[in-house]
Amino acid sequence: MRIVFMGTPEFAVPSLQSLLDADPQSVGRVVGVVTQPDRPKGRGGVVSAPPVKVLAQKAGLPVLQPLKMKDESFLTSLKGWAPDLIAVTAFGRILPPAILDLPSKGCVNVHGSLLPKYRGAAPIQWAVINGETETGITTMLMDPGMDTGPMLLQETVPILPDENAGDLAAKLAPIGGRLLVRTITALNNVALKPIPQDRSRATMAPMLKKEDGALDWQLDAMALSNRIRGLTPWPGTYTHYGDERWLIWRAEPVSTGCAEASPGTILEAAKDVIRVAAGNGSLLLHEIQFSSGKRLTIRQYLAGHPVTVGAILTTSPHSSS
Repeated sequence: MRIVFMGTPEFAVPSLQSLLDADPQSVGRVVGVVTQPDRPKGRGGVVSAPPVKVLAQKAGLPVLQPLKMKDESFLTSLKGWAPDLIAVTAFGRILPPAILDLPSKGCVNVHGSLLPKYRGAAPIQWAVINGETETGITTMLMDPGMDTGPMLLQETVPILPDENAGDLAAKLAPIGGRLLVRTITALNNVALKPIPQDRSRATMAPMLKKEDGALDWQLDAMALSNRIRGLTPWPGTYTHYGDERWLIWRAEPVSTGCAEASPGTILEAAKDVIRVAAGNGSLLLHEIQFSSGKRLTIRQYLAGHPVTVGAILTTSPHSSS
């Protein structure tokens, strides 16, 4: 069977690698890869290839990087590969009917949630933000909707209390690769019956923006902690101490000790502790990064930056007193 793989970020790399490592007699052969265009990356803005492209080139596979999915020259090239199946993991674009209808065995997607929960672009992040204790991988047959197609296989994974979205994605990615191979093998053996999703149980996981990282100290301490974990490493969560912007990397919810303080009030700032009042409970900050600085433990930060107890952290820069 001829397989075209579509994917872009690091999360998709294990899926492609698993297909390359699989037995071609039972799974098939990858004949080409589609990924997003090279883009500027990091503070230096150096144009870089997507991780999937790097692996594809290493494997000697042809690569297409269309700017638009309906581009005629791209569609002609894709049809020339004559795929029997298209495998998709975190590609980052919606596939038009011209692509969905191309392969005889359909398009199989690897999705980072237990569908029908968390359909959309950021399922791993939203599962953590919402305090879920488990998530997983679902493989599904794609249709024109947003992650609405019939499900094929699922595997459940616990979310540990101290895991952030980056940690969880790294754990889920290889599971996605293994499940993709199992799914295609079962489809080839006609041993897999697609299961329609229960639309009444569907929830959404919309794309995240940098503005989503602004911390609302009116939230309770656990919700703030989950939000920090869910938005790490991107887009990151932040608050302002006066005119100084703090990026919060790690924090811990505490259930006691601030009934009399306004949310955002710094309750403690000594040695290796900065504790901040939340809407309910308080939050211990463990690692922060100030504007144009590097990531620091609280002990490292306080060694060179005095912090005033009673100051109030805010969503935008202004006086902290």
